[in-house]
Amino acid sequence: MSQLPNSQHSYFCPCPRGMETVLAEELNEIAQLTAPLVTLKVHTQVPGGVHCSGLLSDAWRINLHSRIASRVLLRLAHRSYKNENDIYDTALEQEWENWFTVDHTIRVDVTAIKSPLRSLEFTTLKIKDAICDRFRDICNERPSVNTNIPDMRIVGFLDAHTFTLYLDTSGEALFKRGWRTETGDAPLRENLAAGLLRTSGWKPGTVLFDPMCGSGTILVEAAQILAGIPSGARRDFAFEKFHSFDAALWQTIKNDFKPNPLPLTPTIFGSDISGDMVQITAENLRNAGILFEVPLKQIEAQEVRPPNDASSGIMLTNPPYGERIGVRGDSTLATEDLFNAFFNAFGNTLKQRFAGWSVFLFTADLTVPKLLRLKEARKTPFFNGALECRLFRFDMVSGFNRREAAKPKE
Repeated sequence: MSQLPNSQHSYFCPCPRGMETVLAEELNEIAQLTAPLVTLKVHTQVPGGVHCSGLLSDAWRINLHSRIASRVLLRLAHRSYKNENDIYDTALEQEWENWFTVDHTIRVDVTAIKSPLRSLEFTTLKIKDAICDRFRDICNERPSVNTNIPDMRIVGFLDAHTFTLYLDTSGEALFKRGWRTETGDAPLRENLAAGLLRTSGWKPGTVLFDPMCGSGTILVEAAQILAGIPSGARRDFAFEKFHSFDAALWQTIKNDFKPNPLPLTPTIFGSDISGDMVQITAENLRNAGILFEVPLKQIEAQEVRPPNDASSGIMLTNPPYGERIGVRGDSTLATEDLFNAFFNAFGNTLKQRFAGWSVFLFTADLTVPKLLRLKEARKTPFFNGALECRLFRFDMVSGFNRREAAKPKE
């Protein structure tokens, strides 16, 4: 397969399940970066990702700019198969030597849906053997395997009848932006946070508030968008090790974006019950290149008020679970009682103080609307890894407080 600058390639961009539509939107925006000569074409959405095609330089742009994709996989082959030997033969035919050298370390991963093959581990081994045999035939050496930090990742995908072989252009997963030092407990992945921001309809200039910010993932993503900093500006990619990599063209692509003017007044705000988390968020914002003020406060979520008395805005947060809610709770209460009491109080805060706001809560607990005593305007299913979650939207209209006060006391 050619690495010529003008040759077309097919790509698959995986993403968190449920984010396919917003990823396709984002890819179309990235395609317009080269207008009027648009070479990146967005094709079909499938569960867990989006197919597209374009030049090698288009894959570089996706890696640099996509906040939602998990990786950018370059398709090398797509064939029918009946057994592991067919997969070996397909992998052996590929001109791996045109992409990387025998000195590069490799890793092979295989996923499958309804494949009749009995062992994915054996299939993975057959692909690895084919790559090594190809190099041994050419130069009497074989590449080494490194499952932790490989130079090259090869990905196989099997369905009931067909086998697709990919070369990963990204290297480490794209949600690893290169700015995070500490994560706190169970952090939200960056590409999921970016997808939630897009789904919420937040745009730069709109007030954004995360009252349970944890390590600040949502805030950092929003701040980089506001600043115009590409998500991949602070990291390296596997394609930089490919044969015929054009470093000058890559530098031109990286220099092509123009940072936005720094905002004069804050529009992004965060708070958390934990002072440690507030400090980690501030450090992550600095590491991500944010040069403007993002006000942060240590406060319990049920005590918050609209920042700067804003009469409207978007609240987007990923509520914590269990012990995090009980950081300052009553130690005599069981975790479940703390959880229920917290959401009850937080629901009152939303009704009494956030009229005019759109509130988005991302959670795996489907009982949250009931605990808040609020009816969601919309609920969108997403997956956080294997965990099925919902993004609940609540439109806080004025009058909630009066209606609550008029209810008979229980």
